Amino acid sequence: MTEQLLHLTEKSLWDAARCVGTYEMSTRGRTLTEEGFIHCSLPHQLPSVARALYGPDPGGLVVLVIDGERLGSPVRFEAVKPGGEEFPHIYGPIPVDAVVEVRPFSEHAAREEGGTP
Repeated sequence: MTEQLLHLTEKSLWDAARCVGTYEMSTRGRTLTEEGFIHCSLPHQLPSVARALYGPDPGGLVVLVIDGERLGSPVRFEAVKPGGEEFPHIYGPIPVDAVVEVRPFSEHAAREEGGTP
C-alpha cells in the first residue's frame, strides 16, 4: 500500500462494527448498501472531508487507517465531477482486521500529517 486509506467516522459506529466483524457505513448517515461503496480519503484530503461532512468543530470522531491489502474488496479512485480530485472508494465492507490503526480525529494533526496549510 503506497498511501494510507483513511475513513472518518463516529467512534460509536466503529465500536459497533468491532462487535460484528465488519464496518459498513459509507459516509455520515449513509450505509454501504445505500451508497454502493465506502467513502475514504488520502491523508491530504482528510481535513477538507471532515469540514464538509461534520462542520468546523468535528469532535468525537476517529480515523480508521485501512490496509488495502487486507480488504478483499476493490478500491477505486474516482472523482465526484469529471476532471475533479479523485477519492478512494471501497466497494465492499471493511473487515475489522483490515483496520490497522484507529486514531482520534484532530483537524490540526490531520493538517500536519496531510501537508495542507
